[in-house]
Amino acid sequence: MSVLEVSVQVTGVEPMVVVSGEADYQGSVRLSSALDSQLSGGSARVLVDVSELSFADSSTVRVLVHAAQKLRRRRGTLTLLHPQPPVARVLELMGADQIMDLR
Repeated sequence: MSVLEVSVQVTGVEPMVVVSGEADYQGSVRLSSALDSQLSGGSARVLVDVSELSFADSSTVRVLVHAAQKLRRRRGTLTLLHPQPPVARVLELMGADQIMDLR
């Protein structure tokens, strides 16, 4: 299994969390930490580049849904950019694509 890499870039006003590799439970903890830091900073919109994420388990989807729900409560959005087909399928099967914006 490829180790999950998570980094944060600020592009203009919106932060972008860049995720690559394979996300299992341990990786979801790192992702949660990165998203929480953006949410605690008051961001209303967060972009997550998942173009290099090849696998996401249910714990990872849960982290993304939790962040999307927090953002919705403050009238913001979580946008996932360029999910690979296996990741998009997991999001769809779990209904997460109804809570966040997929592009």
